[in-house]
Amino acid sequence: MTDKELFETYNRDVYRTCYYMVHHASDAEDLCQDVFITIFRSDWQQIQQLRAWIIKVAVNLCLNHLRRRRSLRDKLLSYSQFWARPVPDTPDLLTANRESEAEWAIHFSRLPVKIRTVISLRYVHDLSLNEIAGILEIPVGTVKSRQHKGLQLLRHILEQQGQHSNLKGEHYETY
Repeated sequence: MTDKELFETYNRDVYRTCYYMVHHASDAEDLCQDVFITIFRSDWQQIQQLRAWIIKVAVNLCLNHLRRRRSLRDKLLSYSQFWARPVPDTPDLLTANRESEAEWAIHFSRLPVKIRTVISLRYVHDLSLNEIAGILEIPVGTVKSRQHKGLQLLRHILEQQGQHSNLKGEHYETY
């Protein structure tokens, strides 16, 4: 059997499986194409139960697609305050927000670069500790310690800010 014959034989089954799993025609078409790309790149001639294996590949790709879509939707919903502004901000509120952002930027810049990177990846980009460890190519324990140290430093900076206003622009790069 050639690749073309394989596609013509199983494309309806794969599309039907994808469509029933994702309930969206264009996503099902894209996933169907991905399934056959995956199959053609593999050594599919050696598979004993070919139809079952192809459907398994389709199901796994659909599950991955649904997992990514759910994760993205959850992130978008959890940060809905960034996407929708029902009431336009007044000039006073805009000025206060800019001042607050500037203050946080100053506080954040006072952290050491290594710690700032971990805090940014964890809380701004919402990455897991394992993902951060992979990106930075450091052990997970190091990520945890930098995160803990960063939160302690931010707490210390904020406590000092409440007591002393002359600390702006001072950096903790010596830690």
